Amino acid sequence: MMNRLALTSKLYQDTVWPYAKKVSEGERLPAPLVVDLDPTTFCDLACPECISGKLLNQGRFTPERLRALAGELCAAGTRAVVLIGGGEPLAHPGTRDVITILGRAGLHVGVVTNGTMIDRHLDEIANHVTWLRVSVDAATEDTYGRVRPDRRGRSQFGKVIANMRVLAEKKTGALGYSFLLITRFDDSNRLVESNHAEVLPAAQLAKDIGCDYFELKAMFDNKHRVVPLPDDVLMSVRAQVRQAQKLRDGSFDLEFSSTFTSVADQRPADQEKSYHTCPVAELRTLITPTGVYKCSYHRGNRQALLGDAVERNFIDLWREADQTVIDPSQDCDFHCARHQTNLDIVNMAALPENPHLCKEFDRFI
Repeated sequence: MMNRLALTSKLYQDTVWPYAKKVSEGERLPAPLVVDLDPTTFCDLACPECISGKLLNQGRFTPERLRALAGELCAAGTRAVVLIGGGEPLAHPGTRDVITILGRAGLHVGVVTNGTMIDRHLDEIANHVTWLRVSVDAATEDTYGRVRPDRRGRSQFGKVIANMRVLAEKKTGALGYSFLLITRFDDSNRLVESNHAEVLPAAQLAKDIGCDYFELKAMFDNKHRVVPLPDDVLMSVRAQVRQAQKLRDGSFDLEFSSTFTSVADQRPADQEKSYHTCPVAELRTLITPTGVYKCSYHRGNRQALLGDAVERNFIDLWREADQTVIDPSQDCDFHCARHQTNLDIVNMAALPENPHLCKEFDRFI
C-alpha cells in the first residue's frame, strides 16, 4: 500500500519533479502545487493540547470569499488543497462549496477534521475528497472526553465514530484515524495522565470502522519541538505497535508520522538547518483568514506573513510574495516533517535529469 508519509519519494513523480527542479535552481513558481487552507479559526472542541489554541476564534472567510478563493486556486494551477486549521474546517458552512468547486475542477482535496461535523458535508466529502483524516486520539468515550472535550467539557466520541462509520460506507477516497500520543505532567515532571494505553485498541477500532489507515503521531510543544515520551510509555507504545502490525492487510495500513519516528528513535528535540531558504515553501503554502503564511509551522507568525487573502486575489499576492521573510537556519530549529524534502530539493540543482521518475501517485507533497 502507498506510504502517505514518505514525503521525499513524492518529489520524484513525473508531475512534481519539473517544478521541484525549477525551485532548486532558484526559480519562482506561478502558484504553489499544494495549499493548506484554513476556512475558519473557530472550533467546537476545546482540546487542552491544541497547538493553535492561541489562534482560535479570530475570524473566518466569508462564504463568498471562500468560493472565490477556491476558483483562484483552480485558475492558478494549484493541484491539491488540504482543508485544515487553525479551527475546524467543517465548521464553516462554505466548506461544502469549496470541496465541490475544487473536486469538479480536478484538484485533489484533503481534509483534516475532528469529525464532529462530517455528517453536515457527507455527500461532498464522499464524492470529491481524496482523503479525510480524523483526529481522534483515543479509543474510548472516557479518554476522548479528557483529551478532546467540547466547550462544555463533554465527550463527542460516539458522534465522531458514528460519523466515521457512515462515511466509510459512502467514501470514494481514503479515511484515516489519527492518534496523537498525549502526555501530561505535574509541576514535578511526573506523568499524571496519558492516552498511550489505547494505541492498540484505537488501531483495532479504526479497522472495524472501515478506515483505510491508522496514523500514530507524537506531540509538539508550543514551539513545535517534539515532546519525548518517558521510557516506560515508549516501551508500551512499541509493544502495542508490534501487535497492531498484525492488523495490516490489503485494505488497512499503519502510518507513522515523522514526529513519532523522531520520538521512537529518541532524536534531539532541536532540528538544525543549514539552508537559508525553504524550497518546500515555494511548492506548498498556508492560507488562513488572518493571512497567508510561509508554511503551517509558522501559522500566526507575523514575521512569516506573505499577504492577506481576504482582501487580495491570491494569484497576485503569490506573485509579489517575499519568500525570504523566513530563514530556516535561523527561524526553523524545530522539527519539520519536510526537512529531508528540502535537502533533496537543494541537491537537485546539481542533477541534470532524473531517469527514474515514477507516475503520479500522491499530489500532497
